[in-house]
Amino acid sequence: MRVREPFTQSQIIYNELPLVFHSPNFEFRFIHAFSFSFLLSLVDMLMIASFSMYPKCGMIGVSHSNRRHFKSTIKEKWMSTQFHVYNSFDNVIGSAYTNINNVVGRRFVYKASSEVLSERGKNVVTNGQLQNFSSSSYEAAMEKLSSLITRQRRGEKPPVANKLEKMSMYLKILGLEEDMNRLNIIHVAGTKGKGSTCIFCEAILRECGIRTGVFTSPHLIDVRERFRIDGIDISEDKFLEYFWDCWNKLEEKATEQLPMPPLFQFLTILSFKIFISEQVDAAVIEVGLGGTDDSTNVIKEPTVCGITSLGMDHTEILGDTLGQIASHKAGIFKPKVPAFTVPQLPEAMDVILERAKELMVPLEVTEPLDCKQLKGLKLRLSGDHQFYNAALAVSLSRCWLQRTGNWENVCQNDSKLPDEFIRGLSTANFSGRAQIVRDSSLLSGNCDAELIFYLDGAHSPESMEACAKWFSNAVKGCKNPSHSSISVVNAGESSENGPFEKSCRQILLFNCLDVRNPAILLPRLVNTCASSGTHFSRALFVPSMSKYTKVTSGASVISSDISGIDLSWQFNLQTIWEKIMHGKEMTTLVEKDFKIESKPMLPPHEFLYDNASNGGASHNYFPCSAVMPSLPLTIKWLRDCVEEHPSTRLQVLVTGSLHLVGDVLKLLKR
Repeated sequence: MRVREPFTQSQIIYNELPLVFHSPNFEFRFIHAFSFSFLLSLVDMLMIASFSMYPKCGMIGVSHSNRRHFKSTIKEKWMSTQFHVYNSFDNVIGSAYTNINNVVGRRFVYKASSEVLSERGKNVVTNGQLQNFSSSSYEAAMEKLSSLITRQRRGEKPPVANKLEKMSMYLKILGLEEDMNRLNIIHVAGTKGKGSTCIFCEAILRECGIRTGVFTSPHLIDVRERFRIDGIDISEDKFLEYFWDCWNKLEEKATEQLPMPPLFQFLTILSFKIFISEQVDAAVIEVGLGGTDDSTNVIKEPTVCGITSLGMDHTEILGDTLGQIASHKAGIFKPKVPAFTVPQLPEAMDVILERAKELMVPLEVTEPLDCKQLKGLKLRLSGDHQFYNAALAVSLSRCWLQRTGNWENVCQNDSKLPDEFIRGLSTANFSGRAQIVRDSSLLSGNCDAELIFYLDGAHSPESMEACAKWFSNAVKGCKNPSHSSISVVNAGESSENGPFEKSCRQILLFNCLDVRNPAILLPRLVNTCASSGTHFSRALFVPSMSKYTKVTSGASVISSDISGIDLSWQFNLQTIWEKIMHGKEMTTLVEKDFKIESKPMLPPHEFLYDNASNGGASHNYFPCSAVMPSLPLTIKWLRDCVEEHPSTRLQVLVTGSLHLVGDVLKLLKR
């Protein structure tokens, strides 16, 4: 394995390599020598242009990374680099759909002339053959994926008999079994923070010049979010190429004893296919659920393993004690392969230590990262809990570099935290986790109106508490927000320090799966926020748009038909909320029929602004809460509210489910 060395400025200026600036909507080529300063000027020009436009939903922003960190790296015949600019380029150049998760940026891809691929439209060159994917091919792939969703109820324990044996057989059919070990895998399990830890690891290694692949779940808007190459979601063309290759070969060999794999197994297999084919140097793999019986545990020889913070989640599958859950998580340990974890409760730590002893695993417990080590920069992922995830990622990345013989190429001194590590930690991006989105759809109307969404997919008691702490800190600092993600700043807006001070109202937009326990989640959220002086003036309970029987893409049609939607679960959530607020059960049944058969009832706009003591229950809302008939109607209703009351800033916390967070992002994107 060879670490890709960064270009120097002189190499970029004098090497006659073609520069291809790729984006779904445009392409610039500089076939001969070019000026590095001109390139930076071009980027600056596009940044400035992006701030003069206000695309719908606020998908504009500039990363926190300084442009002096711009670097490119080389591996064999082709070179690539990452310039951290949000996907505003697509909004500046054209209106074609781009994935919301591409906030990390676009790529400057350096290739020899003979290797430049045609990436316009739906064509891709592979092994000298031109592949043409029709506009419906992607949706056809989504239909195929949907057919793999098992019909068991969510939360039911899935059959695991011969699961990993079947996974090995699938890999053998695809010819991937012998190539697995050269992926140099970082395997990460845990209850909370495992996705963030994986993203931190990927960003660190990429900054060290390593070609990376990372597999995470679930996706928020588009399934391609699960597969990142060098920090970018896999392109639609490449996804289709690898998807149909896997699908056709597995379908051809399918039998009654070895049927097509269920959805997550197929996506796991697909990730290995993608990363092997793309020749990544490091593959960072997040466990789906548990560890021992998880599809990803087909990995036999990882380079290093990690376990994030453990808590009570998926108890119907993993067990109802912390020790049982820890046993599943530690199931990813492999004999003598180094492993790292964060501080755990004794019941969990004892099990982890015992498992490590059985397998002679060198196990190290990492302490939270000291923010002073970041040299004035901040973690890109917000929340105090991220310092534990960051420290774990640092240990995993350092161990990976050492075991693959690359540490000396990165660390030229005795620094405990090399600059490359700091840059990775400060630029890692993960949508839907402690993410702030300022809605810009109002810019064409009342420029003083403010609607800000705080999105976090917390769905366990521990993660809900972390979410509450983050939200409380974020709204306190709303006068000078340091958004960790996409945002829009309207140059025409009055300054927040202007002639009048806006009042702020905190609103909860909530839903969770019925396998969760809202009687635990909601009190944990309310009490943690209250302890920091943050109080919700209203709570809105809404059904998610996502259907668990169908895989959709970011471009899939959003149905406006809400007839027949069952809101009984949302009314149950409202009952729990009102009991928390008033200390007693609701005595009035809001709706006898929980299904929407006629025109949906929405609260009046004054509902958000009147004092809670005014009035009693009416239709589907109480003084402190409301059940909303659909998410699209809720977003429109919130926008209408802030336009009518521009002097009040609405700060909406969206939490309880990553599916809900993804649905909100999809709507804001549109």
